[in-house]
Amino acid sequence: MAKRTVRYVCQSCGYQSVKWKGRCPSCGEWNTLVEEVVEGNGKLSTKTPSKVLPIGEWREETSGRISTGFENLDTALGGGVVEGQVILIAGEPGIGKSTLLLQISERFGGEGKVLYVSGEESGTQVALRGKRLGLSGDKVLVYPETLFENIIEEVNRLEPSLVVVDSIQTVYSEKLESSAGSVSQVREVTFRLTELCKEKGIPCFIVGQVTKEGSIAGPKVLEHMVDTVLQFEGERFNFYRVVKVVKNRFGSTGEVAVFRMGDAGLEEVLEPSAFFIGERRNSPGSVVFPYTEGSKPILVEIQALVIQALYTTPQRKTQGFDVNRLSLILAVLEKEVGLFTRDSDVFVNVAGGLSVREPAADLAVAMAIISSKKDTPIPEDLVIFGELGLSGEVRAVHFGDMRLKEAKRFGFKRAIIPAKLEMEIEGMEIYPVSTLREAVDLLF
Repeated sequence: MAKRTVRYVCQSCGYQSVKWKGRCPSCGEWNTLVEEVVEGNGKLSTKTPSKVLPIGEWREETSGRISTGFENLDTALGGGVVEGQVILIAGEPGIGKSTLLLQISERFGGEGKVLYVSGEESGTQVALRGKRLGLSGDKVLVYPETLFENIIEEVNRLEPSLVVVDSIQTVYSEKLESSAGSVSQVREVTFRLTELCKEKGIPCFIVGQVTKEGSIAGPKVLEHMVDTVLQFEGERFNFYRVVKVVKNRFGSTGEVAVFRMGDAGLEEVLEPSAFFIGERRNSPGSVVFPYTEGSKPILVEIQALVIQALYTTPQRKTQGFDVNRLSLILAVLEKEVGLFTRDSDVFVNVAGGLSVREPAADLAVAMAIISSKKDTPIPEDLVIFGELGLSGEVRAVHFGDMRLKEAKRFGFKRAIIPAKLEMEIEGMEIYPVSTLREAVDLLF
């Protein structure tokens, strides 16, 4: 009989200790170290040795991508799903993760059988959702199981074209005595599932639960193990959902796919820019910003509201934008152009529920704040982008030509851009600026 050992594992970061501690030395969280009993042999699975081949021969062994059935999701993933690719999708409860994966499973059925492992719902519940979505389900095999060894056995027996695990926090291995969802269980189950899918060339979608802060539950190593991480964003009671590619080993990150929740499930929105600026009113504080972190730019509306503060300490609130970045922009506005906001509440919102983190939005946010403060609307056919430095300089950003071409495609005729980009687009008036003061003088 193998020797059994006891270790204490932090449920927040995965730190391990041979003794219990009130506070985790790694992440600093209190009372997160939980006792776990494991087998002493350490090796929980066996694996056949891998081949050693030149990189050119490995390229010859790769095949084309497989479509998910959603055109915009295929584009966000870099052209579709690759054999053996493990994709982690996370989002708030009830936002539509299971609905999306059921629809992908149905459309994936043309490639062969799909094994849908449901750890949170019974087979009857999954079937009822499938009926509501109008799915035939001939090729989708629902397997309500949480024991990992049984799941592995079915994958080896069926050799499906796709595996869906909903969710990874409900699956446990009998090799570990800790409960399902613990750090060690999530880490071990994900590692062994990834190993099996890559060995057999089976694509796999994994649903990940999220914490109350919105981050993916479990150890951070979970995101390192998988090939792709998708973040499902949007309000539960809103019609629209945004799937953002946070990590992708087979394509670029920052790509987004937009869906609309309807009676028959999720419907893809083929023109995200039209969705994000479709309800825009040309009012003070509204600016159109060409956003891109991936290969395809999207036009989004940035809104700012500046009003007299009701309390001694003015509020700084953001939705979809970094509040710390907002504080820097306000400081630069006061220093460089004399815009005093210490007695005002400042609110910034990215319309449509998208989170914008790239510094190229700085100039657009600054112009939106000035527009709201002065109660002067910005021209309707103008787009703005550029990074702001602390000394008021407007710095160059990437993908400038792609941003302008997307703006022109939707009828925008003017653009304020960083001076160092030095580009021209036929049919558009380009206003290069090198400082924040130049941009303010140009508009106001």
